[in-house]
Amino acid sequence: MFSHIMLGSNDIARSKRFYDATLGAMGCAPAEPNAKGRLAYTHRGGRLVITKPLNGEPATAGNGSTIGFAMASPEEADAWHKAGVANGGEAIEDPPGVRHTPNGDLYLAYLRDPDGNKLCALYVMPAK
Repeated sequence: MFSHIMLGSNDIARSKRFYDATLGAMGCAPAEPNAKGRLAYTHRGGRLVITKPLNGEPATAGNGSTIGFAMASPEEADAWHKAGVANGGEAIEDPPGVRHTPNGDLYLAYLRDPDGNKLCALYVMPAK
């Protein structure tokens, strides 16, 4: 359904450190700014682009918005979370761990990126 997700940033260098680390924990290659100064990450069929807003106004986080990243394991989610906190992100909500839902167990970890965007690492636990 989605071709890509684009997030605004007020500091591309700061965002690069954060996203190179968190997405690197998932096996994604670091991004290099393109001619427009944008960062583009492509991994597991998804594409995330980080840019300064084109209208020149400050980037702001979407209230009620969450970007979810599919993880290959709980360990990958933990590495993602640890890398995020170590690189300018903020741990939010409950600590990383299993959440029991009516649709099965999920391993979740939540962060805010340096610009305040809410991010989630999600691993669907195997059925018992």
